Amino acid sequence: MAFAVAVFGAPAPAEAHPFGDPQTVAIALDRNRPDVVHVRWKVGGLDDLTLLGIALGLVPQDRVMLDGAVFYQESDAAALGASDRFAAYLAKQITVTSGGRACPGSVQPPNDLGRSGATVDYTCPGPVGTVAVAVRTLTDLNPAYRTLATGPRGARAVYGSGQDSHDWVLGEAAVPGGVPDEASVTGVPEQQLGRSAAVQLGGVLVGVVLVAAGGLLLFRRSTRRRNAATALPSGRPGPLG
Repeated sequence: MAFAVAVFGAPAPAEAHPFGDPQTVAIALDRNRPDVVHVRWKVGGLDDLTLLGIALGLVPQDRVMLDGAVFYQESDAAALGASDRFAAYLAKQITVTSGGRACPGSVQPPNDLGRSGATVDYTCPGPVGTVAVAVRTLTDLNPAYRTLATGPRGARAVYGSGQDSHDWVLGEAAVPGGVPDEASVTGVPEQQLGRSAAVQLGGVLVGVVLVAAGGLLLFRRSTRRRNAATALPSGRPGPLG
């Protein structure tokens, strides 16, 4: 928030709400131009869009209620989508670097910012292989914000404050020596995530079965002891079979 106020001269800051649905980015190489990278950004909650609009001075501060709730209006998305100030913010907070060289970004006018998000096209100095994509949107309002990112062939990554850059293998250009492959730098492929979840679920089910079996055994032993004590004249439990 302090950053946004300093840069854009926004009014008094509003409280950020980073614990709803996370914002997302989708990263892809242009099919016809191997030097162009598309990054589509979409806000998680519409109230976050309002808060960003307040920070940029595009939405009135009074949209934040006294209890901290944010009053979103459809006009908020339209105000941001048509603003050069929002386009400058997006191009500044999301950056792409190829071979150590920055790729200038151009924000495409969004049709429906609230539902479809906005796309930034980055033109690199030449055909890309591995690129570094940095995402810092909304973390300047509150470092608790997270961004879920997806890329080609099911690659995924999570951005956050202090983890704002990830490498992505997008094209067939030569990969510099020492750069790890896609799966190891951009997250675990979806198939592996599925297997991991299945293994964890199987472990939980085995544990439940073992606990249930132990409880049943203790119950049967307790019942047999009570039956044996009732059968003896002294009322003392007899030997168990």
